[in-house]
Amino acid sequence: MLAGAGAGVPVEVAASYRARTRGLLGRDGIAGALLLTPASGVHTFGMRFAIDVAYLDREFRVLAVRTMRPGRLGRPRLRARHVLEAEAGAMARWGVRPGVRVEVRAPAS
Repeated sequence: MLAGAGAGVPVEVAASYRARTRGLLGRDGIAGALLLTPASGVHTFGMRFAIDVAYLDREFRVLAVRTMRPGRLGRPRLRARHVLEAEAGAMARWGVRPGVRVEVRAPAS
């Protein structure tokens, strides 16, 4: 779950090389978000939909948020240690913006 600046949002974590490489490729959308860790940049080659990308530092504070159309290469952020991806428009709805610290936690059982 992604918490902070709003209600909890389901998050998939891509921590292995294989999972980070695959990312959102081949999908038509995502319910929630995908956390790539460690990561400092992304691309949208082969993507089917536009995404919001939030670059996070090691404390999960948002450094920048960008919307990327398919077929783009995002420039890496030097201080970024994690990247959060979601469908375009989601970050604004969730209140994810520079300076906000997001919290990633296991869902309550």
